[in-house]
Amino acid sequence: MASAKFSVSFAGPLVTFQDAGRPGNMRYGVAASGPMDRLAFAAAHAALGNKPGLNAIEISLGGLMLQCTEGAVTLAITGGDFVVEHAGQKTSSWTILTLRKGEKLAIRAGKAGSWAYLAFAGDLASETWLGSQATHASSGFGGGVVQSGQALNVADAAVREERVGEIAHPEFISDGAMRVVMGPQDQYFTAGATEHLLNEQFAVSDAYDRMGMRLNGPALEMERALSIPSEPIVRGSIQVSGDGVPTVLLADHQTTGGYPKIATVISCDTDRLTQLRAGDKIRFASVSTQQGIAAARDYAQQKAQYFDQISIARGTLAQRLMRENLIHGWADD
Repeated sequence: MASAKFSVSFAGPLVTFQDAGRPGNMRYGVAASGPMDRLAFAAAHAALGNKPGLNAIEISLGGLMLQCTEGAVTLAITGGDFVVEHAGQKTSSWTILTLRKGEKLAIRAGKAGSWAYLAFAGDLASETWLGSQATHASSGFGGGVVQSGQALNVADAAVREERVGEIAHPEFISDGAMRVVMGPQDQYFTAGATEHLLNEQFAVSDAYDRMGMRLNGPALEMERALSIPSEPIVRGSIQVSGDGVPTVLLADHQTTGGYPKIATVISCDTDRLTQLRAGDKIRFASVSTQQGIAAARDYAQQKAQYFDQISIARGTLAQRLMRENLIHGWADD
């Protein structure tokens, strides 16, 4: 099979290789990692017709620039509203294009969003650790951080012109408050802290990386001592330090923690949460456990339908033209 090779002209910080993640290892102190925006990551592969969960490049606000040095391959770019430059043309993310030898690709931060995903119609090579290529950014374990000057190789590279074009955006994503299930340690906080969390506005701080997102806003005061046994934690946990500052834990979160968790963002809202930038505003709304489960099930169903929709190849330009009725009548001279 053909291969495609690339040289990395520039890579910003926190540009990493990520597959679907490394589940089942938290008991050993190993974070699951994987993409920050799991929906956008999976959409890139679905739109290309790839198997789910393959390796891709997660791109931060720092951006990424590549040059194809050998071969050709079709690729997809999803995630935040990033600017994409290719072959002298400027477009935006949520697109599929083909990159050929000698061509350059630049992906830069645009109007909104913190993470973009670059997936290839082929097998993107990187290191494997504990059965996964997902990168734990602070340690570098896994596929690793993409660096300027690095060479990339895509084995079994395919050109899929029948898939080139825009990718439909997922319209089912909620745009309201981030939904949370209260607890498991909300009893450690004052009534005023709970009221602040659910009625006041917070803002994303500059202290934001793959491990977590600290928030600026009213202090969430505790009425009991901080000394609780360290216990397992999950993505979306809102843990509060002694100064009353909340932090939402994300893809590379630690496996256990001893700070009280006032609430947990439900799984179907964490993807859009991760796409916020420093200064963006957040509000939280409480839902019951049953409501959270129902929302997650509904989200999973809509997501599956969406993937089915975008995984259908639209056809080459010639095929698309043949499907259209371009003649609507005629006139005699």
